[in-house]
Amino acid sequence: MSAIIHQGSAEVTLDIDRLRAETPGCAHVLHLNAAGSALPSRRTLDATVNHLRREAEIGGYEAAAEADAELEGFYPTVARLVGAQPGEIAFVENATRAWDLAFYSLDFRPGDRILTCVSEYSSNYISYLQVARKTGAEIVVVPDDRHGQIDLAALEREIDRGAKLVSISHVPTQGGLVQPAEAVGKIANDAGVLYLLDACQSVGQLPVDVKAIGCDFLSVTGRKYMRGPRGTGFLYAKQATTSRIEPILLDNHAAKWTDANAYTVREDARRFENWERYFAGVIGLKAAADQANELGMDAIWARLRTLADGLRERLSTVKGVTLTDLGKVRGAIVTFAVDGADHTALKAALRERAINVTVSTRFSSRLDLEGRGLKDVMRASVHVYNTEAELDRFVAALAEVYSAAA
Repeated sequence: MSAIIHQGSAEVTLDIDRLRAETPGCAHVLHLNAAGSALPSRRTLDATVNHLRREAEIGGYEAAAEADAELEGFYPTVARLVGAQPGEIAFVENATRAWDLAFYSLDFRPGDRILTCVSEYSSNYISYLQVARKTGAEIVVVPDDRHGQIDLAALEREIDRGAKLVSISHVPTQGGLVQPAEAVGKIANDAGVLYLLDACQSVGQLPVDVKAIGCDFLSVTGRKYMRGPRGTGFLYAKQATTSRIEPILLDNHAAKWTDANAYTVREDARRFENWERYFAGVIGLKAAADQANELGMDAIWARLRTLADGLRERLSTVKGVTLTDLGKVRGAIVTFAVDGADHTALKAALRERAINVTVSTRFSSRLDLEGRGLKDVMRASVHVYNTEAELDRFVAALAEVYSAAA
């Protein structure tokens, strides 16, 4: 089975049967939880496990020295994926820590304004609250427009009143919304305001070009749409605008102890790294990024939108189901509410049938879900290895378990 993707006048074919054959999990589960942790390919699995095995055989330091070329190759590979320079990439253990390293390294003072969006992720918002409490900085939530995405006119008005930082999530955890990140970047850049973009759900799902977006920092996880190992991620730090920002945490990899009372911080983005890191994960994430680059992000994005739109269409025919995705552009995350149902119980019933979905609660994005009167929503997130037949199976199973519980 192949999926023919149209890219302008050209056609790109994704060999779905091959992608599934190269994804061991497809033989065991119908996985609709890529937004939680996607199924890795055999290539990524082997790259990760083989390095762990080599560590066991010859020692960790020795295995890293042996794999130096592969480890160094991580930076240009990931840079290519997001349109960056290799020196602007740091390996970090997850998107939250990457985001934290950028955010907490900024020098907030009383009255500094942090502009964010209604759909912002809980971990990020908790950090805003903590910094506001400690420093006197102010959090400004820019309202949504009629499409449910950040209101660009309102953002312009707020940024004209002054801002230290614009910080939003590109794709929220609780829905298919894709924020207009490039338009936000233009507003921030024109105002000379730093722009931090949480891209943990977007890199690997859709084409991301940091130059076009105009962000100064970009935080990414490996385990979601990149299909990398858990415990991996990276931070993009734009050289032209962030090189003078000193990380809140330093070690003897990020800086050199040059005198008894002095140190020098390295100039590239690796100043945000630790010396000790998950070396097998670096190699595994490189393998995943290589595969994404080879398949092509335009082709992946087109395939994911086709699957997600098809799933939304199927779900709209199920009695009691209400789709809850917002935005002018909707991606691979499909969320919905089931009338009168316990979503957690439905998730468990589906898991018994080897179908993986999850539930997004108010804890994940309180301003958005609470503002819409939603306690929680069911979330099904597709990836390239999913098929139309799997979507049919999922929707039929959902209707069946819902009827049984009613």
